[in-house]
Amino acid sequence: MKHPLLETIQSPADLRRLSRLELKQLASELRDFVLHSVAQTGGHLSSNLGTVELTIALHYVFHTPKDRLVWDVGHQTYPHKILTGRRDRMSTLKQMGGISGFPRRDESEYDTFGTAHSSTSISAALGMAVAARQKGEDRKAVAIIGDGAMSAGMAFEALNNGGVSHADMLVVLNDNDMSISPPVGALNRHLARLMSGKFYATARDTAKTVLKNAPPLFELAKRFEEHAKGMVVPGTIFEEFGFNYVGPIDGHDLDSLIPTLENLRDLKGPQFLHVVTKKGYGYKLAEADPVAYHGPGKFDPAKGLVKSSGPAKVSFTQVFGDWLCDMAAVDERLVGITPAMREGSAPGDFCLAIT
Repeated sequence: MKHPLLETIQSPADLRRLSRLELKQLASELRDFVLHSVAQTGGHLSSNLGTVELTIALHYVFHTPKDRLVWDVGHQTYPHKILTGRRDRMSTLKQMGGISGFPRRDESEYDTFGTAHSSTSISAALGMAVAARQKGEDRKAVAIIGDGAMSAGMAFEALNNGGVSHADMLVVLNDNDMSISPPVGALNRHLARLMSGKFYATARDTAKTVLKNAPPLFELAKRFEEHAKGMVVPGTIFEEFGFNYVGPIDGHDLDSLIPTLENLRDLKGPQFLHVVTKKGYGYKLAEADPVAYHGPGKFDPAKGLVKSSGPAKVSFTQVFGDWLCDMAAVDERLVGITPAMREGSAPGDFCLAIT
């Protein structure tokens, strides 16, 4: 597949000149480019196929690099790298002298924070938002978090601080462990636009101002709003942290992503957007087995991953997993701790043996 539109994008500024229809074509070309690029170099695949539309929407709505995008899951940033002037260097991915598989501040001004998979994005974006406010700078800070990173305590500490700081920041939760059925997706698109729009925000803030003079009514209205949202969205916990929760919305639907992000960009205070994506989206083999295609080596996209006829190489993580099982067989007190990713940290057999 040729990529005539993608080849015209040297920076997000070029992206912002495209029409909504052209953005959809760009998403198709970008996904194909990611697939064939990773097939030639190896690297993370399924997670990057799942962030194509989200990446396009973020760079389209926010004026990067002035506005800050902080990626928490660094291995989801291949589309980001491609759209920010590094398309021609993707053939050097993770090679000596080549580009990194993760964001690097010394690699690009668009990489605002160096990270791999560390649950630090919300705290970093919060710091950037507070700094912008203190310096009187009109720029936005966005944290994109997901893929297990929300399980870390540091993320919740940052949410706790962000809610009381009243900083103008946006947290995007990229949830790729669930899917939206068509009727719920259509409903959530409508609700997301409604709740992120100025009318809803103005009506809510005006009501709060009036009702603050009547504490019992104010508390009643607050609880009603939380429970009304809770009937259709799982956002009450984030509302309790002080964030305005919107979603979940389809993270592959540009017609939903862009207007919702535009609404949230123009709101004051801490905002939280919940998007649902699918790992491996657009490549059926990766959709069916996102774990196998999480970090493949070189392969033929037309054939997919093919098992080697020779003996498989034993990795260090496999050796460690086997050792853990052997030690557990002689000492029942042994406990294995994973970084919230059982398959990627080797103790898979150990975990299966004790569950």
